[in-house]
Parts: sequence; structure tokens; C-alpha cells
Amino acid sequence: MIPVPSGVRVWLAAGHVDMRKGFPGLSLMVQETLKHDPSSGQLFVFRGRRGDLIKVIWHDGQGACLFVKRLERGRFIWPSPADGTVTISPAQLGYLLEGIDWRHPQRTWRPSAVG
Repeated sequence: MIPVPSGVRVWLAAGHVDMRKGFPGLSLMVQETLKHDPSSGQLFVFRGRRGDLIKVIWHDGQGACLFVKRLERGRFIWPSPADGTVTISPAQLGYLLEGIDWRHPQRTWRPSAVG
């Protein structure tokens, strides 16, 4: 899991990105497309065309970090390209990384039967 400090903003780049890009290419996208500084400590999340792969880049104060996750089943829920850049909370990022719909997470608690 990514160690996300409290108060850090998480940005989703709407649409899809060429997943062959590494930190340098994604950093350039953050600068040119998202208009943010990739070394600011914020997290920037990108999704591939098929929807089963994401990459997260951030600078942790010591160096550049790149996190990659591929789902074995299902797809990551993602905003449409028309939404532009979307900011989510670190808690929503946790849902996203688990393959859960971060827009409408559902509680799984159900009352137990009295026996």
C-alpha cells in the first residue's frame, strides 16, 4: 500500500494514458496537461486503455516514486475524459486500489440473525 500522508491531494488524470510511460513521461504529463508540479508530494494517478492497470506517481521528499497495479479481474472505475482532472481523498484512493467503486462505496455490514 502507498503511504499517503494526511492532507495530501490525489489527482486522477481522466481518460487513458500510454502505460509504457515511466516516471519521466508521466511527470511531463503532470506538468503540461494537469498543470501541477510532480515533485510537490501530491499523488497523480493514471489509467491504461483497458482499464485494468493504473500507475501512481509522487515525490516522497527523498525521490520519485512509481506504483503500478494491475487487477486480475475487473477494471478500475475511472472518470470520463470530459471530466478533466478529478481530485479524490486518500480514502477514496484506497477503494480505487482495491477495485471498489470509489464514487459510491457500499458498507458491507449486515445485521446478524438472532438465533
